Amino acid sequence: QVQLVESGGGLVQAGGSLSLSCAASGRSFDSSNMGWFRQVPGREREVVAAINFNGAVIYYVDSVKGRFTISRDNAKNTLYLQMNSLKPEDTAVYFCAAQRLNYGVYASSPGAYEWWGQGTQVTVSS
Repeated sequence: QVQLVESGGGLVQAGGSLSLSCAASGRSFDSSNMGWFRQVPGREREVVAAINFNGAVIYYVDSVKGRFTISRDNAKNTLYLQMNSLKPEDTAVYFCAAQRLNYGVYASSPGAYEWWGQGTQVTVSS
């Protein structure tokens, strides 16, 4: 079992930045591939970025490449998402998630992830 708690969401103007954190507890964080997802009402949850257990392999969805950076600190059991040059279309609830099995960072389906945080709202105004 893994417990995940996101923080750092909020309201920002277009072009601004936000930093999200996800604190993990329970099962060994440093053996789990992790991901950030986002969801807007009426749409499916989509992967934003993913990182493998040791940070050596990273995936970004095309729409955030060059603007978002995923990272992790295994000593602190924490996952991060630095979001720069934010756009109104980045507005969503952001979730962190952990894989139970090693599906890899390119497994973009939410079904590849076993444990989820409660989500944090990110709103980008134009």
